[in-house]
Amino acid sequence: MSVFYGYISLKSIIFAEILKSKTYNMIKKLLFCALACITFATATADEGMWLPNNIKSRIKEMRKMGFKLKADDIYSDDKASLKDAVVQFGGGCTGEFISPDGLLLTNHHCGYSSIQKLSSVEHDYLTDGFWAMSRSEELPVPGLTVTLLVKMEDVTARIAAGENETTIIDEAKKMHNADKAKIEPIYYGNQKVLYVYRTFRDVRLVGAPPSSIGKFGGDTDNWVWPRHTGDFSIFRVYANANNEPAEYSENNVPYHPARHFKVSTKGIEEGDFTMIYGFPGNTQEYVTSDAVEYVAEVSIPMKIALRTIRLDIISEAQSKDVATRIAYAAKHANIANAWKKWQGESLGLGKLGTVEKKKEYEKAFAAWAADKPQYANLLDSMHAAYKEVIPHYFARELFNESILGMEFFNFAYWFHIYDASGQKLTADKQAEARKSYLNDYRKEIDHAISRRMLSEYIARMPKENVPAPLAAAIEEHGTPEAFVDHMFANTLILTEYPLTREKYIADPMVQFAGWFADALAHNREYAYRNLSNVPAIEKWYRTYMQALREWDKERAFYPDANFTLRVAYGTVTGYENADGEYHTHLTTLDGIIAKDNPEIYDYDIPQSLRDIYKNKDYGRWAIGKNGKQSVPVCFLASNHTTGGNSGSPVLNGKGELVGINFDRTWRSTMSDIEFDPAICRNISVDIRYVLFVVDRIGGAGYLLEEMGIK
Repeated sequence: MSVFYGYISLKSIIFAEILKSKTYNMIKKLLFCALACITFATATADEGMWLPNNIKSRIKEMRKMGFKLKADDIYSDDKASLKDAVVQFGGGCTGEFISPDGLLLTNHHCGYSSIQKLSSVEHDYLTDGFWAMSRSEELPVPGLTVTLLVKMEDVTARIAAGENETTIIDEAKKMHNADKAKIEPIYYGNQKVLYVYRTFRDVRLVGAPPSSIGKFGGDTDNWVWPRHTGDFSIFRVYANANNEPAEYSENNVPYHPARHFKVSTKGIEEGDFTMIYGFPGNTQEYVTSDAVEYVAEVSIPMKIALRTIRLDIISEAQSKDVATRIAYAAKHANIANAWKKWQGESLGLGKLGTVEKKKEYEKAFAAWAADKPQYANLLDSMHAAYKEVIPHYFARELFNESILGMEFFNFAYWFHIYDASGQKLTADKQAEARKSYLNDYRKEIDHAISRRMLSEYIARMPKENVPAPLAAAIEEHGTPEAFVDHMFANTLILTEYPLTREKYIADPMVQFAGWFADALAHNREYAYRNLSNVPAIEKWYRTYMQALREWDKERAFYPDANFTLRVAYGTVTGYENADGEYHTHLTTLDGIIAKDNPEIYDYDIPQSLRDIYKNKDYGRWAIGKNGKQSVPVCFLASNHTTGGNSGSPVLNGKGELVGINFDRTWRSTMSDIEFDPAICRNISVDIRYVLFVVDRIGGAGYLLEEMGIK
């Protein structure tokens, strides 16, 4: 029996574990009622993540939906365009310029780790918020970068003609005075696109609402509609005197972007055109049923189960101590985000019947391909490749979720790889490592998590894949938990500095990390974006994509997301949640007040917001809804988004900023594999709520003036 099929049998056990979890119990009602009325449709106007430099092919359709600008307003190599106002924020989110002086908007959750780094018990910016009242008060964020796309170019023909990829990259960097360039394959390598970037390293925090606004609803409301989260933070990008990227310096000045977005205060209505411009991270719309079956039935259940354990331990510790809550805030959020997303994705794929639909699609393809020698046996080859690779890929994912879930492992292995190279660590390097890994570290939390993670690893990993020294150590101590206790009781790397070489070599945590050298090498061999990107499988997808585009000529084939700049367009719209239950497109301050509960951390809003509501002191930000005055908060649209689109600007038909994208509805999370236009919706914070908070909560009205709002 293959390793893969042995793991499938664990599915019922895994979900039983999850259902027992106290963390999961907080949202179990959502799990069993959130996925109704899902229908299937082929590619529609709302589906797709399109290359900006090829957007001319979509302009006609966009104009029908309400877009007023031209293709070269979206992307141009010759003049300033909307792409010059969009940046990749921190490597994993999107941000947008909203003033000529480098003022930048993104999500609160995108800026969360930066805000956390700057926070302390004395200055708890996560809890209380932060507002710089002048540029001198803006706080530098060490290590934070934003990346601006300078140019993109389809270089498929150039490479086919014999040009060297490295030469193309080097020439592009020199030509455009850029520090970064890369060639990314799309359509599984059928096309290759050059991207040229400039990286800004002096980024400063300007403003952030208290977490009771920026993270309102917390993990409870994550991926849920109705939503009432003021998910935004404000930064500023600085450059040198020549308006070029530079390391942090007091002499740097605000960066002047070639283009920034005009902020619209006119609001949105049902049916209005919306465009998302950002850096979506990962989709796999064209994978076969083998991949979907693995994701839904094997990978996701395992990852949910292990993250549930970690979240329960962290949450309990956070509830007992303020400093711990701050120290582990970003860690908890990072673990929980994908954890909850996977739950919706798994149930959504099941409800949609994606595996079975993929199989039917493949049957139709096979019938077409039967008399074509180049394609006739393609699906059989792909199935065989999946059967060969899946056990290895699962082992990698299990290692990532269990062993790498132990905080000490990363610290210990950092030292290990340097020692293995034979190079002596300098005192500065050791100090840097200690600060990086131990700054927000709690030994007791890591100890509790490590006991559970090693136990799960041993239980789920085939014995032949467990490092022999680890197996021997567990046998010596009796159980995985007892061996972890031994490591924590006898390690010196967490407490003693500097270590002699003898103590370092003898340290049990360092030895533990060393045992996984082969596993990490194996991990790197399968460390690809998705299972389908593993070379042994991906080589077939290039041909498969070519064949699909020959066969299914009515289908709109857009490239899968890969953290490169994309355009997605749709409309402001609600959706039918259940029979007779329609979710409208807009939420307001009324909904925040309805959820307000000082006894629950996720719903304890600032008193200032309660006072504003009580007095109906909305000022210019008031709107009429259902016969009374309120303040708009969030809205729904039908744009195709995914991770990486967090912080993306939401634009109206005139290219004006009307919102900041930050989430999808829970039933939309399967859109990374299958987009369903009936229910897939992205969630954005209304820019009017952002301005309201800046103005009335933050008292930073000068920022509105900088945005050109009078």
